[in-house]
Amino acid sequence: MSLEETQSREEHGSNSSPSPAIPLLTPYKMGNFNLSHRIVLAPLTRQKSYHNVPQPHGILYYSQRTTKGGLLIAEATGVSDTAQGYPDTPGIWTKEQVEAWKPIVDAVHAKGGFFFCQIWHVGRVSNTGFQPNGQAPISCTDKPLTPQMRSNKIDIAQFTPPRRLRTDEIPQIVNDFRIAARNAMEAGFDGVEIHGAHGYLVDQFMKDSVNDRTDEYGGSLENRCRFALQVVEAVADEIGADKVGIRLSPFADYCESGDSNPNALGLYMAESLNKYCILYCHMVEPRMKTVAEKSETLETLVPMRKAFKGTFMVAGGYDREDGNKAVEENRADVIAYGRLFLANPDLPKRFELDAPLNKYHRETFYTSDTVIGYTDYPFLEHIS
Repeated sequence: MSLEETQSREEHGSNSSPSPAIPLLTPYKMGNFNLSHRIVLAPLTRQKSYHNVPQPHGILYYSQRTTKGGLLIAEATGVSDTAQGYPDTPGIWTKEQVEAWKPIVDAVHAKGGFFFCQIWHVGRVSNTGFQPNGQAPISCTDKPLTPQMRSNKIDIAQFTPPRRLRTDEIPQIVNDFRIAARNAMEAGFDGVEIHGAHGYLVDQFMKDSVNDRTDEYGGSLENRCRFALQVVEAVADEIGADKVGIRLSPFADYCESGDSNPNALGLYMAESLNKYCILYCHMVEPRMKTVAEKSETLETLVPMRKAFKGTFMVAGGYDREDGNKAVEENRADVIAYGRLFLANPDLPKRFELDAPLNKYHRETFYTSDTVIGYTDYPFLEHIS
C-alpha cells in the first residue's frame, strides 16, 4: 500500500485488521545483532542539541521509536569542532557530549533496541560562524558552495569559501573520526555509521564534481575514495569492524556533489569495503537525487547489493509496499525509514497492521521546539 493510500484511509477513518507476517517484519541476523524486524530508524538531523550537546528531550524521542530487537541510527553527530554546519546539531568530541548521550542510549537499550551513532563532518557545507575562531570551513577543495534555500523555503543558507586541506592534514581528520567512534562506544552505542553521503566531507572527496585535487586524494576513482576508506579502516581498527557501517549516496547531488559516473563510484566502494569486513553498507536510492520527493529512474543499487558481502541497507522514499518488495526480492536486507518513522513512532506496528499513517509536517523538522513535531506524533492507541 502506498503512502497516499494509507493517508486516504486515515482521512476516511477506515478500520484496519492484522495481516499475515510480512517481509519487513521477519527477523534478521545482522552480524552479532539479532534484529526482530527489518525496519530501521534512519539518521535524522533535528537541530535540538543546544550548543552541540545532546539534551534530555532526546530520551523520549528515541525511546518512542524503539522496539525490542529494532535498530535505530542516531542523528548525524559531529566528530570535531570543525565538523559543524547547522545550528544545534550534536557532537561527540567532548566529554560533556559523551556524558549527555549516555541516558539517551540507555533509554533505547532499556526497551531492547540497538543504537548506532552516525558520525559526520560537514566539510564545506558550513560558514565561519560555525567554525572555531571564525576560520574557513575545511574541504577537499577550495571551490565555494553557492547559497541554498533552506528547508523552510524562506531562509537562504550562506556558505564561506572552504580551505583546501593540505595532504599532511588529512590524517588528523581521519583520526577525528576514529576518536569519535571510540567516544560513541564509551557513550554506550552499539556501533557507528560513518556519514559518507549527501555532499558532506567524505562525499566531497569521493565526488568528481567537487574534488579537484591533484595529489593522492584526487583524480582517479581510487584516489577520490582513499579518504573514505582510510576513515573506514581507522574506525574499524578502533572499535571493531563488526560494529561499523557507512552511508553512501553515489547518485545524489545534494550540496552540489554530483558524480559523472555514480554507478562506477558505488560499485567501487561496495567492492572496496569488503576488504575491511564492516557490518553494513547503507545506500541511498538513485531516485533520491535531490531534497525533493522521490522520482523515477532506471538507475539501480542492485550491482552494489551483489558486490557487498555484509548487510545491505537501503533508504530513499520507501513506504510499506516498497520495503516489503525490496526485502522479498532480495534487493536489501533491511530498510531505513526517515520521514515516516519521524511521524509514526510506532511504525513497525502500523506496518504489521497495515494501519493508517500520521502525516509528517515538514515545517517542524528543524525547529528548536522539544515537543511539536518531535515527540507529539500520536501512537495507534491514541487515535480514535
